[in-house]
This record gives sequence, C-alpha cells and structure tokens, in this order.
Amino acid sequence: MERNSIQELVKDFVLKNKYETTIEIRMLDLLSELGELSKELIISSNYGKLEISTEEKIKDEFGDVLFSLICIANLLEINMEQQIIKTLDKYKKRLITKGRISSN
Repeated sequence: MERNSIQELVKDFVLKNKYETTIEIRMLDLLSELGELSKELIISSNYGKLEISTEEKIKDEFGDVLFSLICIANLLEINMEQQIIKTLDKYKKRLITKGRISSN
C-alpha cells in the first residue's frame, strides 16, 4: 500500500516507539477519543447554548482522534487520501442523482 506522508509519519512514530497493537484496541481507542472530543465540544458550547470556540483542548482531542483513525487505516492498509477522493466522488454522484449526499 502506498500511504500519504501523514500516514507514514504516524507509522514511523508507532514503530519507533513500539506502540503497535491490534486493530481491536485501536478501534476502542478511537471510540474513546471520539468521546473525549465530544465532551470538549459540549463543554465549549455549554450544551449548545454558545458558539463553539476552537480551544486548545478541542484541537488536542481532534489530533488524538485523527491519530487513532490513521493507525486503523494503516493497519487495514487503506490509503486515506485515495479513499477520501473516492468518497467525495461518491457524494458528488449522489448530489447529482438524489440531491443529497446521504445514502437514504
């Protein structure tokens, strides 16, 4: 698999720091990090009462989510750049045929 530079950066970090684990553990980590990001967004917006400000905590949690997602893509040998291009093409076709990007 050919990875983009961000995926290579994460792969090198994981290998150098002996941070390899199973895809199941990476998935649990991703879900945990998504929960932490959600919590920070809720706190920042005071449960939807305020406009969200992109505070450092939110940026940090977003980075953690991204790291976990990239680790999963690497384990599955998915080139994230190629996949997002493919997904955007799919959404464009849906917009043309259905007027929306959702599959329903």
